[in-house]
Amino acid sequence: MAKINYQGQWAFIVGGSVGIGYALARLLLSKGARVLLVARNEERLRAAASELEAAGAQDDSVRYVAVDATDGPTMSAAFDALSAEGVRPYFLFNCAGRALPNYFENISSTQLEESFRLNILTAWNAIKACLPEMKKSGGYIINTSSVAGFVGVFGYTDYAVTKFGLIGLSEALKSELERYNIKVAVLCPPDTDTPGYELENQTKPAETLAISANAKLMSAEEVAKACLRQLEKGNFILLANLESKLTFWLKRFFPGLLYWIMQRDVRRVQKKS
Repeated sequence: MAKINYQGQWAFIVGGSVGIGYALARLLLSKGARVLLVARNEERLRAAASELEAAGAQDDSVRYVAVDATDGPTMSAAFDALSAEGVRPYFLFNCAGRALPNYFENISSTQLEESFRLNILTAWNAIKACLPEMKKSGGYIINTSSVAGFVGVFGYTDYAVTKFGLIGLSEALKSELERYNIKVAVLCPPDTDTPGYELENQTKPAETLAISANAKLMSAEEVAKACLRQLEKGNFILLANLESKLTFWLKRFFPGLLYWIMQRDVRRVQKKS
């Protein structure tokens, strides 16, 4: 069990204005941390910060910076400026990302490149920007992958490329950064009720919808609580519910059975078409 001191520590949350990132911000504030929300949309960031302050956040415990996380030099410059003001990360939560599921032949190389930029490059750049300060004091880096980051799911080909990649990135970093007392973990949430999930449903193939129908839809708040609970246990893969843990277990020990279960739903839909 890892005892984590949140009190007064800055948590940088990339993708912190909505969804799981915003839910993490609320939870971290309740534990005494301070939060820096990072996203592209300044209006949304301002609204999120105002909501957190109205909910009882202490003075100077909420800040935000509007920056395109796919632009590494700009992000590093923004974080360096914050460091000069004494705003230095102890936690980094990489929550930015997007999924636009579809049949493989309908996913363009442009979408693949955009998925890489939004799902991988944002995390890569944030880690690069935070690392100089974190190497001095230690801390935590939590990347957000997905259950679809360890199980290839029908319709999520470009998404799987990036989310599988985030787990590999996190494993390599975990080893590399241990000497600096920086702990690395990766959150693998299931379907979560966020604006991003609503966007996903607009393009999901029928087969993907059938697979998703078998899974419980979690709230962002539930995922945030599970994330910190699993992190405090010292886990590397942070799983949000029992279904996710069962899926991870099946993938590891009985991958053929898991594939059969998922393909059963795929074939049922395809027989009707």
